[in-house]
Amino acid sequence: MKFFAGLDLDAILTAGSRGRRGPILAAVIALVAGLPGLIAMPPLDRDESRFTQATTQMLEQGDFVVIRYQDQPRFKKPVGIYWLQSASVSLLSAPELRQIWAYRIPSLLGAMVAAAACAWGAAAFFGDRTGLIAGAIFGSGFLLSTEAFIAKTDAVLAGTTTLALACLARLYAADSGGPRAGRGVRLMFWAALGLGVLVKGPITPMVVGLTLVALGLWDRKAGWIARLGWAWGLILFFAIVGPWAWAVTVATDGAFWNAAIAGDLAPKLAGGQESHGGPPGYHSLAALVQAFPGTLLLPAALAVGRRNRHEPGIRFALCWLIPAWLVFELTPTKLSHYTLPCYGALAWLAAVAVTRPMDRTARFVGAGLQALIGIILAGGVVYLGKLYGDSTDIFLVLLTALLFAAAGLAGSWALLRYTPLQALGLALPLGLLGHAALVGGLAPHLEPLLLSQRTEALLASAHLLPRQGVYPGPVAVAGYAEPSLVFAVGTGTKLGDARDAAEALADRRPAVVEAREKPAFDALIKAGGLTPRRIGEVKGLDYSNGDDMILTVYAPQPEALP
Repeated sequence: MKFFAGLDLDAILTAGSRGRRGPILAAVIALVAGLPGLIAMPPLDRDESRFTQATTQMLEQGDFVVIRYQDQPRFKKPVGIYWLQSASVSLLSAPELRQIWAYRIPSLLGAMVAAAACAWGAAAFFGDRTGLIAGAIFGSGFLLSTEAFIAKTDAVLAGTTTLALACLARLYAADSGGPRAGRGVRLMFWAALGLGVLVKGPITPMVVGLTLVALGLWDRKAGWIARLGWAWGLILFFAIVGPWAWAVTVATDGAFWNAAIAGDLAPKLAGGQESHGGPPGYHSLAALVQAFPGTLLLPAALAVGRRNRHEPGIRFALCWLIPAWLVFELTPTKLSHYTLPCYGALAWLAAVAVTRPMDRTARFVGAGLQALIGIILAGGVVYLGKLYGDSTDIFLVLLTALLFAAAGLAGSWALLRYTPLQALGLALPLGLLGHAALVGGLAPHLEPLLLSQRTEALLASAHLLPRQGVYPGPVAVAGYAEPSLVFAVGTGTKLGDARDAAEALADRRPAVVEAREKPAFDALIKAGGLTPRRIGEVKGLDYSNGDDMILTVYAPQPEALP
């Protein structure tokens, strides 16, 4: 600890943040935070595997306009993420290989852009050093570093939204006497806005629009807003969004918009869609965990926002953070990642808090929260290991728990004894290591949670996968319908009931039967005179719905083979 206390973090930050170094280093931190999970974590249910399966079908079928999941249209999100994943898989892998890391590259890049943009935008108001701290806090946070390895929209959305807000911040700072922002910044703003819509519809424009309205009302002037280049900017925006919007409207006869708006967006605004409800305050409570290891700075960040709200940079961060956060809190449907586009503003305020005197109350509250969250995460890891691990996982359980506890307790202790910068400098790497140990080491070894991957492995061991060319497809699955199994086994995988499984065996195709479907399945194969070979079974938990599962794999009877 004496060595740590003696480190000149100010000099290190000053040297590492000059010019473009700050945003680049922030992006590297996001890369380091997201990479272990990208490499090690198996495909996740349910959203990630739905996205990756739809992307796979886009590549298999050559249709880059209409999004499909198996034989059903997937009219929930725009096409941007599917195009990005298609490009990544085409360049780095192939759809038939089902290599999940290739689908996750756009998410990792999105997180890197988010961290870099956060640093770049903050630097316009607070200087390069504070900008780097903001990017590091955002890039290392539990939420962004988790979304960075999940192949869906949210990390890319964070990248486009944070970049759009950083461009606005640069323009606002220039209007307030800060660094000059030229047409290139305006161009980047409109491009980020268009890409955000192409990735996740209205979220980026909503956050940007609320920020502009709040700033206009607070300042009671909007001259700089009028100079955003609206004429050519809107042309660029519609050039990005328009071609696909027109093509999907024609291809689906308008059904995409009806399903996306009336079937997906409107129910989220009206009530807790798919049981994802929560009371106001849900996101604020979740932020204590999702901002970790930067949790220790949250009380000081709020105090800085209240105390220094008349500074242009603080005012911009508050107008970015508060209106959008309130919208997410008041929306009935709540998922913890919804507020991710606001975390850049929170990182700004936390970074400013690091560089200014911190009052005693903020130190004690921040230290208490940091210690509490570190202990909760450590306890959660031990509980997870006890439920789903085995004796071979003890080392990983202890290592992960100790790292989280150390990030909490050491960060708490350092905040009370040393400077906020030194406390962050101690907590941040420990938190990154804890997250890496969890998603890169422990979680991929918890076999009871890996039903789809273990089922695919059992099918492959008996040469039952259609792509192995021994048995015809598709594989029929009774009583288990998780998208990760479809992604692993193949697009044509038949998700159904006991009758579908029995019919598959009669047609010389493999089948997978969950225990709840077993009595009906046994009756059907007995009635049909079938004698399939039982290859083995996979026991575990379907973590998407909390149901215990026993999946039995069957091969057709030997005499039925060609």
